[in-house]
Amino acid sequence: MSSYVVRCLISKKSGSVLATWLRGLDAAELERVLAARPDAVSAPEPRSVGELADRLQRPASVALALPRLALPCLQVAEAAAALTVVSRDGLAGILGATHGDRAHALDAVLAAMADRALVWPTENGLLHMAAPLRSAWNSPLGLDAPLMHLLAGSNSDEVARMVAKLGVKPAANRKETRLAALVEHHSDPARVAALVATAPAATRKLLERRAHETPERPGFVMFGTPQAGPRPAEQWALERGLLIRDRRWSGPARMPAEVALALRGSDWHAPFTPVPPDVRSVPVTAPDVEREATAASMAFAAHAVSVLGACAAAPPARLKAGGVGARELSRIGKAAQCDEIVVRLALEAASAAGLLARDGDRVAATAAYDTWAEQKPADQLTVLLQAWWALPLTPGGSRDEDGKALPALAGAPPCGGCVQARHGLLAAAAQLPVGEGAVNSAELGALLVWLRPLADELPQDATPFATLIREAELLGALALGAVSPIGAALLADDAEDLTDACRRLLPAASGTARFGSDLTAVVTGTPSAPLLALLDSVADRETAGAASVWRFSPRSVRRALDTGLTPDALTADLAAVAVESLPQPLSYLIQDTARGHGRVRIASAACVIHGEEPALLAELAAHRKLSRLGLRQLAPTVLISRTPPDKTLAALRDAGYAPVAEKPDGSVRIERAQHRRAASPVPPPRLPGSRRRPQQTGDRTADVGAGVDLPALATRLLGAPQDVPEPNPYDGRPYASDTEEIIAGHARNLAFTDVRQLAHAVNNGQAITIEYVATSGNATVRTLSRLELDAPYLHAWCHLRNDERVFTISRIHGVMPS
Repeated sequence: MSSYVVRCLISKKSGSVLATWLRGLDAAELERVLAARPDAVSAPEPRSVGELADRLQRPASVALALPRLALPCLQVAEAAAALTVVSRDGLAGILGATHGDRAHALDAVLAAMADRALVWPTENGLLHMAAPLRSAWNSPLGLDAPLMHLLAGSNSDEVARMVAKLGVKPAANRKETRLAALVEHHSDPARVAALVATAPAATRKLLERRAHETPERPGFVMFGTPQAGPRPAEQWALERGLLIRDRRWSGPARMPAEVALALRGSDWHAPFTPVPPDVRSVPVTAPDVEREATAASMAFAAHAVSVLGACAAAPPARLKAGGVGARELSRIGKAAQCDEIVVRLALEAASAAGLLARDGDRVAATAAYDTWAEQKPADQLTVLLQAWWALPLTPGGSRDEDGKALPALAGAPPCGGCVQARHGLLAAAAQLPVGEGAVNSAELGALLVWLRPLADELPQDATPFATLIREAELLGALALGAVSPIGAALLADDAEDLTDACRRLLPAASGTARFGSDLTAVVTGTPSAPLLALLDSVADRETAGAASVWRFSPRSVRRALDTGLTPDALTADLAAVAVESLPQPLSYLIQDTARGHGRVRIASAACVIHGEEPALLAELAAHRKLSRLGLRQLAPTVLISRTPPDKTLAALRDAGYAPVAEKPDGSVRIERAQHRRAASPVPPPRLPGSRRRPQQTGDRTADVGAGVDLPALATRLLGAPQDVPEPNPYDGRPYASDTEEIIAGHARNLAFTDVRQLAHAVNNGQAITIEYVATSGNATVRTLSRLELDAPYLHAWCHLRNDERVFTISRIHGVMPS
């Protein structure tokens, strides 16, 4: 029998208990399981209940389900992990939930865990727990391993001496019988308490202290390392199995879980908090919430346009260690007139949406940015909201534990805790009564801690999740402590509803401005792309947000004239977007600046400066600030410079003159900004309102399990044969594709369901996440795209390294949809 067939049989056996329970469910119950664990039904869909059970039992799949569990679910799971034999009554006893509301709460929690296929009932009345979930705690409830595990390496004589000291007579003189008798004795709290009462005082004190301490993680004993002998107070307990010394490990003797539970007493109970913390609320009306959300989202949309516009015009430099440093963030914030948290939020969301990307030592806009910049403000906001909803980090987390500023866009490993914190926040706010909002964010954060205890908190937050709540308020997802229409659409994970909500709340882009006699232009709302480009070219922006202000000056007008505009054309363009006629001071400013524009010209040939006014040329030659240029007058209207043309041009402008540059043919050189564009590592964002497109190569944001008809799949699985034969190279059964057969022939460490998912990703150009063991023995988790099969190797783009990598198929130990 091949090793591949053996692996398949082992995989079937590990999921057989779960598969038996799943087959006993009706279609509606199985549908709830499928909905709670969407990764298990991702393409290719499971063909049988057995294959579904294998997917549900994968450690990576269980790890995805853990961050979505509320506090009471995790408390029940930890208590179950601490028990050798798990039953409903056993959990009720250890959790103090034997009657009343706590008992009903325990039943509700067990039902919720069953809906997630994490804890489920078996035929003998006991509860079975998913194996990866049991290993999620090193010391559940602060307990060490059970007695059976600690004595697994002992011999029969050692167990016999312990049993003899206890006065217990096993039915047979075999290790298994003696060990069962010892476990039975120590599982009775009354017997253990009575035994400890007869111990020496020092031993009783030691045992009582150890029962309430979290055990130390044992360290492996290297060859030749002596093991310390038992202390006098330990010897009595070691002889009776109350403490166990393992010859394979160093450190103190270990206390079996049964003994620790018995010594903690009947009054001790594991933590169980079935009731969420109270959140004080006040009445809020839907119009008030929408008005507050509109103001916040309008301001963020306008700031995001300014932030990304600043990055497109002058790409920020990247630090050697990666990311955009504090200096560049400050520059961008000053240019966009917004706080650092808004800059970080816009940059991270834009990067995730593919609007920004690394370009050498810079972070530059991509071609997708140009498309995005032409969209309406509501559609622009929709793209950024969708990216923020799936970010693996909290952008506002700008400080580490020591208070040091962290760079933006430094990259972060996938973190389900951050995503679930975002989802849990809106879920927490949605639990408030209809028409009410939370009084303060601290209580809302406390409820989020109860709903998502594994979510990542920032060390900088004075109250739980204060930064995340601030982000949601800036984006308009939360307003007045309540979920806004934008937040409700995000929580429902409905792209069309999100687009509709943004379009309803955000007004259309403004194409007009009000010009004042104080040489300012004011735009209410978000300016359209053409208006933004026009005003940025001829004026300097002073403020941005719900209303943006630009100020005109001789320098800003000269900048517009440098692009080739004539004063008449510039005046006409401004008049076309003016609500009223242009004020005279602005018209005079344009005309006065135009009269001095181009009076001096700089030629590129040998850097010749010439003009029609001899007095002006003589003034330049005698100017002290221009002496470093090495100017020399050759004729009344001609100067030469020893400095290159561009530096000479800049120096004259800094000195207050308005020269223009000439081409070699004598025509004026038009100065237009060159836009730097980077290649996007992810596909351009989906346009709001369009249908969901199929996942493309490199798309890391596609929803896992999206588009699956769960009722039909549940019915199909329950009606499928119990044992669907899996193909292998020796029995002649066909594979679904040649790719499956090739991968199966090389993937010695993969179950067939993993083989199917990897082959499907290769054939359909989809991203995949793998667990990979390198030649060094280090295990890593990699997200791969652009897969190309070249057996026995897999060529792919590695998102962890941001580079092409080659992976040996036989070293892939697990596969998960990305």
